[in-house]
Amino acid sequence: MDPALIALFVGAALASLFMAWVIGAGSSGATPFAPAVGANAIGTMRAALLVGVFGFAGAVTQGGNVSEAVGSGLVGGIGLPVAGVILVLALGAGLMAVGIATGIPIATAFTVTGAVIGVGLALGGTPVWPKYRQVAAVWVLTPFVGGGIAFGIASVLPRPDAPERCCVPALAGLVAAVLANVRFGFLGAGSASGTVRGLAQRALAVDGVAWGTAVTVAAGLAVAAVVWWDVGRDEEGGLRRVLLALGSLVAFSAGGSQVGLAVGPLLPLLDELRAVPVFAVLVGGGLGMLVGSWTGAPRMIKSLARDYSSLGPRRSISALVPSFLIAQLAVLLGVPVSFNEIVVSAIIGSGAAVGGRDAVDARKILVTVGAWAGSFVLSFALAYAAAVGFL
Repeated sequence: MDPALIALFVGAALASLFMAWVIGAGSSGATPFAPAVGANAIGTMRAALLVGVFGFAGAVTQGGNVSEAVGSGLVGGIGLPVAGVILVLALGAGLMAVGIATGIPIATAFTVTGAVIGVGLALGGTPVWPKYRQVAAVWVLTPFVGGGIAFGIASVLPRPDAPERCCVPALAGLVAAVLANVRFGFLGAGSASGTVRGLAQRALAVDGVAWGTAVTVAAGLAVAAVVWWDVGRDEEGGLRRVLLALGSLVAFSAGGSQVGLAVGPLLPLLDELRAVPVFAVLVGGGLGMLVGSWTGAPRMIKSLARDYSSLGPRRSISALVPSFLIAQLAVLLGVPVSFNEIVVSAIIGSGAAVGGRDAVDARKILVTVGAWAGSFVLSFALAYAAAVGFL
């Protein structure tokens, strides 16, 4: 292979690692455990350690769908050249770094998606309208669905006729039932992806929808029973442990979703580097996010935890349940999604349920939404102009 081309590949890989570090150090590395830190359920450094570990696990076992969508599902007719990949990753990471330094809530998913589409269209690619509609639907509906679910849960938990010992185990059981049907790498036949439900069915030598439903219900009831016992013997301690478990699941989901933003643009290049498997690229992206979480996330966790310090375990649980559900839906669909948008929307929903309109800062919400939309528009415009001018 041409040494100049090898140098470009190395440059693209380094840009991908930098992007992964920025993602780990930014909001996706901080938001999963910020509510738990704000509720005094865990310390900042321990939270950064856990979010890094679970984010890495999610990247390796669930990162394929979003990575493929970012790499080849956003622009039709062409594959990005190596220089285009470097431009996308450098631009996305640069904008994210500016957001971290200035405190502007720039969304990773919006910047990378805008950059990929901008470069691809500038180089003669064709729009993939069905995928754009799917992405737009998820982005637009996330605040309403996530905030609405959080509002509903937060409205129920404080009620005297809905004690935590019943409601929290029910929520935990629901999350467990969903988790049993989530696809993970290497759980299927051979080395294919599969679900915990499918693994259990193969172990029991049973098949069919009825047995699958039975395994799902059994998983939900088993987890609900354990949480019911734990909350019953130590209510506050049990709520904290549920909160930490949910934070871990959200961090895992963040890894599965966000790694695609860092390594997805590299995937089309692997055809020329046949010796590099996709799994190795996911591992590299996961490691970059891991290092970012350990070295850069503590400062942002502390900052976000101050904003979330008034939540308490109940409101934090109300926010993290929909965050997990929406994140897993995005992973399943292969849609790049902003964890900043997911968690902030859920926080707003749970806050509105407790404090009403006074608990919602309309001006701050408008500024945040404007920053999200501006992230996409700015990255698209810069990427398109740079590709036309230099590629």
